[in-house]
Amino acid sequence: MDIVLQILTTEQMDKLKELEVSICFASASSMRKMPVFSTIVCMFLILICYILLRRRIPVYLLDFACFTPNPRSRCPTAAFMEHSTLMGFFNEASLQFQKLILERSGVGEMSSLPTGLTYLPPRMTISDARQETESSIFSTVETLLSKTSIAAHEIDIVVANCSCFTPVPSLSEMIVNKFKLRSDVRVYNLSGMGCSASAISLNVAQSLMRVHRNSYAMVVSAENITRNYYCGNRRSMMIPNCLFRVGAAAILLSNKPRDATRSKYKLERVVRTITGADDRSYNCVYQQEDEEGHVGVSLSRDLVKVAGDALKFNITTVAPLVLPLKEQLFYVISEVLRRIQSNPKSRPYVPDFKKAVDHICVHAGGRSIIDEIERSLRLQPEHMEASRMTLHKFGNTSSSSIWYELAYLEAKGKIKPAQLVWQIAFGSGFKCNSLIWRAMPSILEHCMEGNCKNPWKDYVHQYPITISQIRQ
Repeated sequence: MDIVLQILTTEQMDKLKELEVSICFASASSMRKMPVFSTIVCMFLILICYILLRRRIPVYLLDFACFTPNPRSRCPTAAFMEHSTLMGFFNEASLQFQKLILERSGVGEMSSLPTGLTYLPPRMTISDARQETESSIFSTVETLLSKTSIAAHEIDIVVANCSCFTPVPSLSEMIVNKFKLRSDVRVYNLSGMGCSASAISLNVAQSLMRVHRNSYAMVVSAENITRNYYCGNRRSMMIPNCLFRVGAAAILLSNKPRDATRSKYKLERVVRTITGADDRSYNCVYQQEDEEGHVGVSLSRDLVKVAGDALKFNITTVAPLVLPLKEQLFYVISEVLRRIQSNPKSRPYVPDFKKAVDHICVHAGGRSIIDEIERSLRLQPEHMEASRMTLHKFGNTSSSSIWYELAYLEAKGKIKPAQLVWQIAFGSGFKCNSLIWRAMPSILEHCMEGNCKNPWKDYVHQYPITISQIRQ
């Protein structure tokens, strides 16, 4: 080293010293800056983790309950047609049309109508509508609180939905008054959202529970027939009279970590799709007046096609979330080949959802809707069993139908821990919404204990019935 230093000139030695000083200065400066930089990085990482954890607060379904109509309110086909004739609203052609729809609808002899419509002339006042709603909602909420052993004052959030009945005070406030909920409870009321309103209400509750930790949220779904019975002769507006029946559901959600071990399900995904930008979709379910001033909901001939298209859009989001990688690759490759070939007539690859989910609950809107979904997703009849049997036993109960279907699967003992359940709901607008649940380990214990309060408890042994037994 000494020899090397002797060889260096004086000028070179000066430059070497300057370089040494600059290096030391840079090192000292770096040492001073390092704690600040590390602090900023750590704070940034903590912020990211906080955001991710905040967005991924698990939502558990403690339990749910469905309204069980009084057997005296059931309306078999013969009674329905006799009453329609005696009302004097419908001409002969309309009566024959209603009979044809009933025979092809898949609705059985045990579904129920509200009390107000059993009178002659029918009672369709706001008072009768309130009576229908209160009788279904209040008893359902009482059953839910009993099943979960949760006191009413523990509820933090209430989200109620009813598409065609919007009284003042609202349905959510009716619940607050009846069960004497706390003054700081957060209440929300959705209307006009159609038969998919339950899924939307649950999504609203999920969003609120991301902000309000350690909360109980109750979602209440119902529909009102009394105020929406159509008394005219336009065929497209008579169809709801034949399909819709009394029903309601109440669902209790929790984001409290301690409830994980006693919950039935964990919410995995909520996927919402609306195709209302398209006029045909927007107008396919439309409330309006006919030529004589009678108010009703008109169902377009395009309804089944619109529902199928909305489902396809919804599936494009659902598929990557639940499908195995192999099925996703097949789907991507098929889409690429279709675009390369530029052949619009070529059929797209339909993923095998049987490999992704264990049970499917499709809104029991009508037999044609159920058949179309079965065909579109290439499912087997057993996958649509819950939907068909719900339509047969309870009719179209609007947004609560997907919960009657889930209750059917539980009553049959078909749901096992860790299995996935896919609920698909359709609604005016036009909307297709999906809920994906994962069964928790306690599901078996819950189903055994809750069978006495299951709406299927007195009838499940009669189902499933074969297709030939359902009127064609």
